[in-house]
Amino acid sequence: MRKNKKDDFLNMTEALNDFKAQNKLQKGFARVDVETAWKEVMGNGIMTYTTQIKYSGTTLFISLSSSVLREELLYGRTKIMENLNKHLGSDMIEKLVLR
Repeated sequence: MRKNKKDDFLNMTEALNDFKAQNKLQKGFARVDVETAWKEVMGNGIMTYTTQIKYSGTTLFISLSSSVLREELLYGRTKIMENLNKHLGSDMIEKLVLR
């Protein structure tokens, strides 16, 4: 009979990362992670005016229905990118486009 040892088991995070790499799913998971991060970091107030979230490469495109809010967020663009990257745990967003 086989004895279960801690070293015999695969870490779930490693298994999921291997699965994503083998099936070329990183871009899709990154897109979902970025959209979720925007919702969690910016909160419900900003989300009510957010009409579209698109992540392409290292650029995050955010469409807003309020021009006043867009102008206010432009002033804090670098801080928003820092907060999003901190929430994501890596520098996934290098450019933020508000439209």
